[in-house]
Amino acid sequence: MAEWLFGAASALWLGVLTSISPCPLASNIAAMSYIGRKAGRPLLVLETGVFYTLGRMTAYLMLGALIASSFLSTPQLSFFLQKYMNKILGPLLILTGMFLLEWLSLNWGGGRMNQWAQKRADSGGFWSAGVLGFIFALAFCPVSAALFFGGLIPLAVKMRSGFLLPAVYGAGTALPVAAFAFLIALGAFSLGRAYQRIAQVEWWARRITGTIFILAGMYYCLIHIFGVVFRFLP
Repeated sequence: MAEWLFGAASALWLGVLTSISPCPLASNIAAMSYIGRKAGRPLLVLETGVFYTLGRMTAYLMLGALIASSFLSTPQLSFFLQKYMNKILGPLLILTGMFLLEWLSLNWGGGRMNQWAQKRADSGGFWSAGVLGFIFALAFCPVSAALFFGGLIPLAVKMRSGFLLPAVYGAGTALPVAAFAFLIALGAFSLGRAYQRIAQVEWWARRITGTIFILAGMYYCLIHIFGVVFRFLP
């Protein structure tokens, strides 16, 4: 039970960190401008924000469940992962941590996809909010891709959870956006100032998470690849 709670908490944290990472944060700003233009009608702001967050959740849930379930449902691949997952996990965690710390970088098509969607953020009707959320979720950049493919998918496969952990991850990505939609409807504060603060929090959170990933990856490598045995004194 404790292992599942830890796995669910990890998936939720990865989802929240994905949502406030640089590229998704930029796309969420465009979405908030779309939602905020209806600020004169608070109920409509909330409804639009709900559809946008549902679009994001649906995209991550479908993609995460599809990939994790495919790994788990193929007998040969499932056996391979059961045998070698711990050895694969160490280097994968280290690479993911390096992306989070920006030690590694790749040119990614997600930025162009975000730009395409942002140009349409102020067009369309009420239902377009859900489509925007779906599109923005699939517009991966290196950091969000590292969190999703290098963090969530290995966690879901290791815990043999093809649906629950992707669902929790999707909920985590929706929390910041849903909170902003609610606060915009209340007219509680300046959106730009709030995003600046979130960007500062994200900078530290991503580096702390990246460091933890690298340390955990080194630990897995030492134990499962190099056979180092740690003895802890009582």
